[in-house]
Amino acid sequence: MIRKLSLLFLGALMGASLVITLAVAPWEATGAQAASSDTYRHLSLFGDVFERVRREYVEEPEDKALIAAALNGMLTSLDPHSNYMSPESFEDMTVETNGEFGGLGIQVTLEDGLVKVISPIDDTPAHKAGMLADDLITHLDGQPVRGLTLSEAVDKMRGRVGTKIELTVIREGVEKPFKVEITREIIKISSVRSNAYGNIGYVRITQFNGQAFAGLKDAIEKLEGEIGADKIEGFVLDLRSNPGGQLDQSIAISDTFLDQGEIVSTRGRNKDEIKRYYARAGDMLKGRPLVVLINGGSASASEIVAGALLDHGRATLIGSKSFGKGSVQTIIPLGNNGAIRLTTARYYTPSGTSIQAKGIVPDIFVKQELPEELKDQFPQSTTTEATLKGHLEAEGQVDNEAQDQDSASTTETDGEKKQPYSPSYVPAEAEKDTQLQFALKLIRGEEKNEAFPPKVKDNI
Repeated sequence: MIRKLSLLFLGALMGASLVITLAVAPWEATGAQAASSDTYRHLSLFGDVFERVRREYVEEPEDKALIAAALNGMLTSLDPHSNYMSPESFEDMTVETNGEFGGLGIQVTLEDGLVKVISPIDDTPAHKAGMLADDLITHLDGQPVRGLTLSEAVDKMRGRVGTKIELTVIREGVEKPFKVEITREIIKISSVRSNAYGNIGYVRITQFNGQAFAGLKDAIEKLEGEIGADKIEGFVLDLRSNPGGQLDQSIAISDTFLDQGEIVSTRGRNKDEIKRYYARAGDMLKGRPLVVLINGGSASASEIVAGALLDHGRATLIGSKSFGKGSVQTIIPLGNNGAIRLTTARYYTPSGTSIQAKGIVPDIFVKQELPEELKDQFPQSTTTEATLKGHLEAEGQVDNEAQDQDSASTTETDGEKKQPYSPSYVPAEAEKDTQLQFALKLIRGEEKNEAFPPKVKDNI
């Protein structure tokens, strides 16, 4: 499965989509690498510390909570996307993957001890309440967030449908913290929406849950019936602020637009751990022009689709640089003890490019204009994979803190031109959507650009 951003959770909260492969077999030791005597000595040290805490801590701790914290600490020290899931969290994740869950409807991560909003999900309580990307949540019902793990904060945001929660929010550009009251609801993720703009079909995919591919097919068929299959001038595929989802869904959706060739490959620690996924014959759009919209909130599965269509010359990418999450997480069930999410590989676009901590640069950069009322509220930089603490580097890339900081406000990759920062904001009204309007004009021929139409490549 592909699944969100650092240790990401949708605010009901669903793990923000990262690249994940679900392991269906229960946990078992592989014996891939024998433990050394030093390993056993350090395990003994862990046991000694555990017993000392149990006996002497000022308040009697719960053994189960101590062990869960130790497991989570070990995994989160590796990278932002590895973590331990309790049985309850694992069950929640399984339900969420199907596209329906209870909660607020925000994607969040933990940053400097506070809950940071990655993105609100369209048409959810958090979205309607005005929550924005990069908002920092400091208190939940008056109780401070600092000191809680992300899982603990997520649990507090969960609750019975119809109950309310008060969030205390810090927003860049707003002088004082303010409070937002949100009523919990069952969050049904309708991951695909469509519309006809004249003779151009528009499809927006908000995340790659289990319903995404079927929703895309239905949307295309609906648009062909509405516009007329022989009258359609082209399509716009909107992947902006889409944090990802399931790997098989991203492959199926890429295959929808490709007639042949590799879609994505994954490579593990060992050189022989390479898996390649290929397109089958048949382009559902029958070669019609395709424009893909991306921004800094387009991550993981979104980047797989965008990268495949870009490398094959099947689509022109418009918007701003994507998030840059190019690692694969495997969900390993632990029987009745929950599961672990472990980073096991990087993924590569058909040309063999890793976008890890780099992102995908669009063919045409188009800055999304902000409404006047949001200009003072919206942050002037955005969270990317490269800004997450402890992130994996791209193969051969050296960790560079200054580069990571720079990537928060520019879109620069090796040898490529910098692009000005563009907020990961998607307007609800099409007429105010700068990037969408540019895409529509490009397909209609009202805008000219050498990147459109792209040159189809058969040698990838």
